[in-house]
Amino acid sequence: MARVPVKPELLYWARKRAGITQEDLARKFKKLPEWESGDVNPTFKQLEDFARIVHVPLGYLFLGEPPEEPLPITDFRTIANTEKAKASPNLIDTIYAMQRRQDWLRDFMIECEADPLPFAASVRLTNNPNAVGLEMRDMLGLSSGWAGEARTWQEAVNKLRFKIEKLGVMAVINGVVGNNTHRSLSVEEFRGFALTDQYAPLIFVNGMDAKAAQMFTLAHELAHIWLGESGLSGFERLIPSSTEVEEWCNRAAAEFLLPSNELKECWKRVKHQQDPYNVLARLFKVSPIVAARRAMDLRLVNKASFFEFHDHYISQKTQKGSTSSGGNFYNSQNARVGKLFATRVIRAAMEGKIGFRRAYELTGLWGGTFQDYASRLGIQVT
Repeated sequence: MARVPVKPELLYWARKRAGITQEDLARKFKKLPEWESGDVNPTFKQLEDFARIVHVPLGYLFLGEPPEEPLPITDFRTIANTEKAKASPNLIDTIYAMQRRQDWLRDFMIECEADPLPFAASVRLTNNPNAVGLEMRDMLGLSSGWAGEARTWQEAVNKLRFKIEKLGVMAVINGVVGNNTHRSLSVEEFRGFALTDQYAPLIFVNGMDAKAAQMFTLAHELAHIWLGESGLSGFERLIPSSTEVEEWCNRAAAEFLLPSNELKECWKRVKHQQDPYNVLARLFKVSPIVAARRAMDLRLVNKASFFEFHDHYISQKTQKGSTSSGGNFYNSQNARVGKLFATRVIRAAMEGKIGFRRAYELTGLWGGTFQDYASRLGIQVT
């Protein structure tokens, strides 16, 4: 059987890039140690399978040396020096997939002669982030106490995501690459990102994160859209502060989720309770650590009290994120694809503006699954 000459360092690079040990991958490719040592070359079929498993384009394995893969958007992460780490294939593939969605929707909206969204890139760092946070709330039509009316964090996340999409911003929440449950996204690597645009802005939230964290990330990335600053966020303990952009978006998100006037009124009622920060967390559907930090920023508590709670909370924290949306595949698509994007892609396919194969690629839904999801949105595909 003919074998393909491939440089061992490229095989080693591809495996390391995917974060797979030689021992684990050798269970699938018994000759892997010999491939990486240069003693034996793989067959073309083996190389195809190898490229698929390590999530690398096959052509990369025929290059003269490992390629540089710069992050396609600005890196604002502040989680334990991850800003210096190379992005994983799962993160890179997710960003590229979202950029493809954005590119298509932007062209579609311009072709339809849609007006640019007036709020996108409408402010600068010189604007007061607190005022912008309240403006964001007003634009979404969120009344005082809206989060407290939600029975659960999941319900609050769903409502906020729906409101954002209604405004014209794609809001995607996903904990895996596409629908591949074998490719989980790491919260340790990133929490979310924003792709700004005046016709097709997009927010992506890591669905593996806790629901309270997803609330903060949605608000934080929405502030990026207002500011017109695309970028990747990964803020430790939900409090970004390493750059001027992240600090500004953090402040806007805090005012958006916990308006100062509402929080001050609530504090009068809860400050003498045994666990006031958790009470605030339930009322505003945020993390207790965000509620505590907000109370400190508004000088409702001093720094010593905040850090005492902070250290205890971090040591006891056990809350985990979940990609579940009621355990139903089609419910999950509401967050992974979104009605805003899916509806426009489906209608474009039905009108012959794009082929169905292209529609499948954009949504990540194929054949009967695509048609079933369309019918659940009230669209019959014929």
